[in-house]
Amino acid sequence: MPTAEDDARYEIAHALTIEAGTLALAHFRNLEALVIEEKKSGQDVVSIADREVEDLIRNRISDAFPDDGFLGEETGLGEGASGYRWVVDPIDGTSCFLHGYREWCVSVALMKGDETIIGLVYQPTVDEFFTARKGSGAFLNGKPIRVDARATIANGLLGLGANGRVPIRSITCFAEVLLEAGGMFIRSGSGALMLTHVACGRLAGYYEPHINAWDCLAALCLIREAGGWTADFPGPLGLLAGGKVAGAAPQISGELEALIERATARAAI
Repeated sequence: MPTAEDDARYEIAHALTIEAGTLALAHFRNLEALVIEEKKSGQDVVSIADREVEDLIRNRISDAFPDDGFLGEETGLGEGASGYRWVVDPIDGTSCFLHGYREWCVSVALMKGDETIIGLVYQPTVDEFFTARKGSGAFLNGKPIRVDARATIANGLLGLGANGRVPIRSITCFAEVLLEAGGMFIRSGSGALMLTHVACGRLAGYYEPHINAWDCLAALCLIREAGGWTADFPGPLGLLAGGKVAGAAPQISGELEALIERATARAAI
């Protein structure tokens, strides 16, 4: 059962995620003024908006809960002593953001020990706010959501994530085996949003060979609370290393895992 400490953190996180999204949206509406940096490659970029949004979230949490840990995409890991850790992506889908494409979001997760107990994903461009608390269900703008209980690999859409951290064949081979099975995929540019769309039934499932914790922990909580299945994350290398991510409506989880295994074997040839 949630404790009073959990409740206090949820209340602040709920309001703060909306405030952070509002700040990000203001930058989105004034893209020509943004200072843009390149991290490692042409697709791995960061702007002043990313930094300002993360600073807002981190500073507010630090003021309210100074002993909590914090892991942010832009500012890294700060250890805490309380047993709570916040995991934040200030703008997931930065490339989309910077190109004026609306598929980006603010993602905020709260861990208690090794469990994610709160997942919040806000897409301010369409004013969709997804919220979940462990054991309490998942919601979109306050209304309950569920994964699609009727979806199959053949009749549903799967989200597919891609990035430069993994071999190209790990992506293309999964697309091949999925198409061979009669399925179809989409990619929006935001892993957090595509996972969240599994939770509300828009997508049947999602797979990405490697993802960072800040991109997915909130949305994985949403999927589980919406009645869905998620693969173990982050895997043996730990939270900072990230790992493979998969989530789906439960009736296709076995078939999705089989497709991932088939694609992995094909990519290794």
